[in-house]
Amino acid sequence: MRRSNKRREPIPQHFQSVAEAAEFWDSHDLTDYWDQTREASFEVDIQRRVFVTALEPGLAKKLTECAHKQGVSTETLINVWLMEKVTETSQDI
Repeated sequence: MRRSNKRREPIPQHFQSVAEAAEFWDSHDLTDYWDQTREASFEVDIQRRVFVTALEPGLAKKLTECAHKQGVSTETLINVWLMEKVTETSQDI
């Protein structure tokens, strides 16, 4: 059901990019186009590989404290720091 009787811009048949689609929907309200929607069904198979590495308990505690101070998860902090170190090290090779 549309919220108002205002004229609405037609939805483009095709967007040239994801950015163009995002720009359109950032400036348009989906509820104005609700009558043009249809139910969709799909399956998603998200596979994420997780590698478990043992940490010294004191180090794990320090990492958790650092992550908390930076407002990120411990996992995120470790991944960022390791990526920085790998990038730095690979430049030396």
